Amino acid sequence: MSNLINKIFVSPKLMLGYFGVMIFMAGEGLELNWLPEYLQQSGHMTQAQTGLIYTIYGLMVAISSWFSGVLAEIYGVRRVMFIGLILFYVGSFFFLTFGMPTHNLYWIIPTYAIRGLAYPLFAYGFLVWVAYEAPAEKLGSAVGIFWFMYSGGVAVIGTGYSNVMLNYYHISHLHVLWTALIFVTIGAVVALALSGGDKNSENKKTEKASFSYLLNGLTILTKKPKVAMGGIVRMINTSAAYGFPVFIPALLIAEHYDKDVWLSVVTWLWMVNVIFNLLWGIIGDKLGWRNVVMWFGCVGCAITTFLFYYAIEAHASVLTITLIASVYGCFLAAFVPLSAIMPMLAPKDKGAAMSILNFGAGMSYFFGYFIVTLFIASVGNAGVIYIYTVLYLVAACLMVFVNVGQPKTDSVEHEVAVAVKEAL
Repeated sequence: MSNLINKIFVSPKLMLGYFGVMIFMAGEGLELNWLPEYLQQSGHMTQAQTGLIYTIYGLMVAISSWFSGVLAEIYGVRRVMFIGLILFYVGSFFFLTFGMPTHNLYWIIPTYAIRGLAYPLFAYGFLVWVAYEAPAEKLGSAVGIFWFMYSGGVAVIGTGYSNVMLNYYHISHLHVLWTALIFVTIGAVVALALSGGDKNSENKKTEKASFSYLLNGLTILTKKPKVAMGGIVRMINTSAAYGFPVFIPALLIAEHYDKDVWLSVVTWLWMVNVIFNLLWGIIGDKLGWRNVVMWFGCVGCAITTFLFYYAIEAHASVLTITLIASVYGCFLAAFVPLSAIMPMLAPKDKGAAMSILNFGAGMSYFFGYFIVTLFIASVGNAGVIYIYTVLYLVAACLMVFVNVGQPKTDSVEHEVAVAVKEAL
């Protein structure tokens, strides 16, 4: 059994950390796909106002994402993850006590922004741990498992739980959000109390002065231009996916689809994404990390983003729209090998490289919402879709230059089969 765990999850410590992140992110993602629409309908807010809320939230996510890597190097992964947990508690308390009940924009923006600082420290801090703990030849698979657990928490457990509580048990939106504290607490206990220490990052922090290493998270952009390119590609990766909830639900209603269609479509999108987060990590180890990101991730998302919008405009069946969204979710996961590419671009500064990757992931929130906020009034829904499509093609062009020497590895399927045989 120990061999099986080591083959699949790299180590027992990482296995517990993976599951802790999944449960934590389930609490973080409860409102991911319905809060903008809820604020527009129940809070009588405009698309621009909800876009502003999420733009500022995304900016906080981006800032916290950058700090997650370098702070994990300086202070250790577990401390940084614990800080993320505390920030989630603080932000949630004020957001749910003063923001949601009053629908007051001046309460919602700052309190929800505090929550935006929380999860990157917890989840992306752990990703630094993965980058150090996993052997180079298994790094693609290891980060694939991370994103599988991360997305599984947000998109499957979190979204599914919300859907059941809201639509079947008719629990209020506010009370559903309060239950997020249960998820994040359990996730934190599993990841922090049970997973043990993080020796790699604890040793790393003693080698550098804190301030100079913090600056290294920025100077690496000039020392390693490919790291900067990788960060931009990661920013583009999920920008459209995060922007969709701001305007696609209203578009579906305007095109005379039932109001529950969006939740159904987006649930399938993320369910498929979760599965392929794991598979693309394995496929990337075989076909090449850059090839998977460039052709399946960038080009695939460009095509399916375009098709997704025009399927709605053409009044296609819900099944057709769901299938296109699911394929988009599949290609969205093909960016997973970026998490293996980035530390290999700067093997002596993995924490700094991962900070740029994490910053790109955080900026993806900000960028996706900002595009909607800035352009929806002037270019409309179609214009926003064109922007997202072009950005994916730009990312493909950047990936041409992000080449890295990829370690050779035996097939993961073979390794798992051997481990199972040994365990039995």
